[in-house]
Amino acid sequence: MKSPELHILERIEALRAELARPVVVALDGGSGSGKSTIAARLAKLTDIALVTLDDFYQTQVPESEWPHKTVAERLNRVFEWDRVREAIEPLRKGEPAQWRAFDFMQGLGPDGTYSLKNEFTEVAPAPTILLEGAYSASPFLRDLIDLAVIVDVPTKVRHERTAAREQGAEGFLAAWHAVWDDVESYYFERVCPPRSFDLVIQN
Repeated sequence: MKSPELHILERIEALRAELARPVVVALDGGSGSGKSTIAARLAKLTDIALVTLDDFYQTQVPESEWPHKTVAERLNRVFEWDRVREAIEPLRKGEPAQWRAFDFMQGLGPDGTYSLKNEFTEVAPAPTILLEGAYSASPFLRDLIDLAVIVDVPTKVRHERTAAREQGAEGFLAAWHAVWDDVESYYFERVCPPRSFDLVIQN
């Protein structure tokens, strides 16, 4: 049986034969589906420019406001989509890209928002651009995406994996699930269901 990354690589190579520019791949899926692991394995098989969607988490909305927004509002604002595009577009032209990543470790500022890291993340161009993260195949970015891949894993399994990965952070996880579980359900059921993707990977 082929590994998930080999299935993805086959599709990438087919697109490379058709396109005269780098191939942009969205690696989507819920939290705990194994996207980061697949991305790391894929990077060992082919030259990629990795863009991690979590680098672009929203810094303009105080954390205390998220529970009071509708599910659609949370989805629309979870990431700073314009900054994501500014990272992908030069890579798509074969040029290097740089951005300041979201800084979770600094904690919340006085206004209840997170900040960006002072240093820049710099990524060299590559034949494949891999945008990794939940909501990476969003309609906000779909015109830039050549191959939309979903890592489809049952919710119960994903939550168990996340809990194992984040041991000692149970309070944070409970708050995270309370705000974002409904958003993931809305996105993968109504906005980008598995059938809308070019490739569905079971992991």
